[in-house]
Parts: sequence; C-alpha cells; structure tokens
Amino acid sequence: MRVFYSSLFYLLLPIVVLRLYWRGRKAPAYRLRWAERFGFVARDLSSAATLPVIWLHAVSVGETVAALPLIEQLLQRYPNHRLLISTSTPTGSAQVKKSLGDSVWHSYAPYDLPDSVYRFLNRVRPEIMIIMETELWPNTIAACAKRNIPVVLANARLSEKSAKGYRRLRRISQEMLQNLSYLAGQHEDDQARFIALGLPAERSQVTGNIKFDLTRSNELLSTAASLKAQWSCLGERIVFLAASTHRGEDEQILTAFAAVRKACPRLLLVLVPRHPERFEEVLNLSRRQFSQVSCRSLKEDTNPANTPEQAIVVADTMGEMMSLLGASDIVFVGGSLVSSGGHNMIEPAHWGLPILSGPSLYNFAEASRLLQQADAMKIISDQESFAQNLSKLCLEPGTRLAMGKRAMSVAESNRGALDKLLAIIDKVIR
Repeated sequence: MRVFYSSLFYLLLPIVVLRLYWRGRKAPAYRLRWAERFGFVARDLSSAATLPVIWLHAVSVGETVAALPLIEQLLQRYPNHRLLISTSTPTGSAQVKKSLGDSVWHSYAPYDLPDSVYRFLNRVRPEIMIIMETELWPNTIAACAKRNIPVVLANARLSEKSAKGYRRLRRISQEMLQNLSYLAGQHEDDQARFIALGLPAERSQVTGNIKFDLTRSNELLSTAASLKAQWSCLGERIVFLAASTHRGEDEQILTAFAAVRKACPRLLLVLVPRHPERFEEVLNLSRRQFSQVSCRSLKEDTNPANTPEQAIVVADTMGEMMSLLGASDIVFVGGSLVSSGGHNMIEPAHWGLPILSGPSLYNFAEASRLLQQADAMKIISDQESFAQNLSKLCLEPGTRLAMGKRAMSVAESNRGALDKLLAIIDKVIR
C-alpha cells in the first residue's frame, strides 16, 4: 500500500509544486526554501548532525504556539541536545523564529516521499521524533521505525470525521500506527479511535491537552495591557475580537457587528483572518461596509486620538494573537461557522474572556464541551443568535465578566498535560 501511496504522490508532485508557486503569489514565502521540502536541509543542520537531535514537527502556527511550553521544557531538560523544529507552512516558520530565535533550528518538513525523507534523516539523524497532534505521514514514520528512531505522537487528537478517512485506508493506517512508539492523547475518545485503527493499546496514554498549560510572560502581559489601553480609550470602548476567521465567516461577523453597534456605538471590532493571503480581501470587504477601518500592519490603530472614531481594525499581522486576545473584552473563535472544526478557544479562556463560537468544533471537542458545560462559551446557531449574544455581552458587563471568570477557571483547572507528556518523552529517550 505504501508503494502505491508513494507512486501516487510522485505522480501528483508537479501539482503540489504548482500549488506552492500559486500560493506564493499572495504569500511570497511559499516560493522560498523549496530544497528543504525535498530533504535538502540547511548546511548548518547537516554539519552539526553528530550532536543528539530532538526533532519536533508542528504543522503551522497553532501547533507551534501549542508546542512552545513543551519546547521550553525540552531546552531546559536536554541542554546537550539540539532541537529541530519543522513546520509545513511559512507562517509556522515565522512563529518559530519570532518565539524561539536561535535557540532552535528550523527547517520545513520533507515531503513524505521515500527519497526526501531518506535525505532528511541522513543529514539530521534525530534521536527522537515528536509529532504534534495528528500530522501522520506513512513514509516518514516507516523510515523512522526502520532506523530505530522512536516516534511520539504528542497532544494527539482524532475526530470521528478524520477517523472515517483513516478507516478507508485501513491497511496503510494500521501499519503506520503500529510503527508509533507512543501516543499521548488529549481525551479518551481520541485514544479509543487510534486504538480502533490499529494502535497497540499499551503504547498509548491519555494525558490531556497541553494547550491548557499555557504561560504568559511579563512582556506579553505588558504589551497586551498597552494595546488594550489604546483600543479601549482607557476603558471607554468595548473590544470585540473575531479570531482566525475563514472565508464565509467575515460577512456574518460584519453583519452582526453592524446590528449590535447601533445599540452599542462604543464597540470596536478587531478582525483577524486566519490566512495571510486573505488579509487584503478582508480589509476591502470591511471598507466596503464601514468607512472607519484601520490596518494593523500600518499602525493606523495605535494613535489614541483616532481610536474613538474607528469601527474596525483588520489585524493583518502574524504572531500577535496572544497580545490581541489580552487587549480584548469579548472573542469569537473562527473556523466554527464553516466546516473547519474550530480553532483554539483555550487561549481566550486563559485571558478570562467570554467566548462565542459557531457549531463546528470537532478540532476542540473536549475543550468546547468543558467551556459550554461551565457556561463560559455560547454557541451561535444563526445570524440572529450571533447578534443577540454579542449584544448581551456588550450591554451587560456583569454577564461578560462572569463568563470570563468561568472560562479562566476551566483553563486553570485543566492544567497538567505537559508534565505527563514530558514523562513519556523522558522514558522514550532514555
């Protein structure tokens, strides 16, 4: 089956490369460092490959941010190792560089082709591979198993929708899961789905979601407080953050915002598109409906004299989500009004924010269940309920603060997954 899979991948490779080039029209970073995607890692990595290497793979920004507490602990626990962080997207690469600087190496992950993986492993020679969440690649995992490189699937999650896809490819999925050294699952349901697909039960443990083990530095707290003072006019305005939105959600957000702003003219919308290539599209969409729209990258939103007149700030920057959350009073979590499974609602919970979300939540099924159970997150079923819930949070500060406190309580009471995951990694390495 892997021969068939690899042959198909090689046949589709021209389309994959064309897609990279096409995405580079709006996000030029996609046209850079292509050699790394074929296993030709940077010279400084291959020249230092005699050092013990811990390889951690995080697909994009979300997985990289989630992995930061783990990476910081690994740097402390293994000072004689080098950490290689691989990502699949330029935004993930930018997040690694911004958050970790020169303390780690970075490379794009090799395509899951036999020759690309062979070159990568020959040059890097990792002692262990840690994969964040559900980025499973048959050839990569098989090549690691052949070289006796343990592979740990960390913070693992598997929705029923994804499990159905793996079941259709049972033969290749079963081989891949049997080659895993250990799985640290977010929830019992995730663990059960992996076991049903072929993972040996004795190689798995439910550790919880390490995204609950978030830490906030003094620098971050200071940056967020400064930004909030500007946006809120020292508390005179309410800041509504629409985070990680997808195409099809922005129009609904703008419609609800327009309806609520009639009753709450002090409301400021901060709109954060999920993908950089959509920044200009969302900015133009906002300006077609509102005249007072500012652009975060141009710093048009940081002049306190202009803030009272602003209706919308389009946050067209990368790596600022935690600061934006800290500067907000209410948050809508994107990817949930479309069938994308939702994005991270644990981060706003740590900031003590009341949370609004659409119904598509399979990426954060357990976290969303906990927040709904605590009445810390409201699910929007249609345009009317969006406006109603947003209006209530704007006009009732007591409700807003109480929901936020309950969200923070959920976040704080579910810490502890990181220590369990580190214990697994320590055992596997030693």
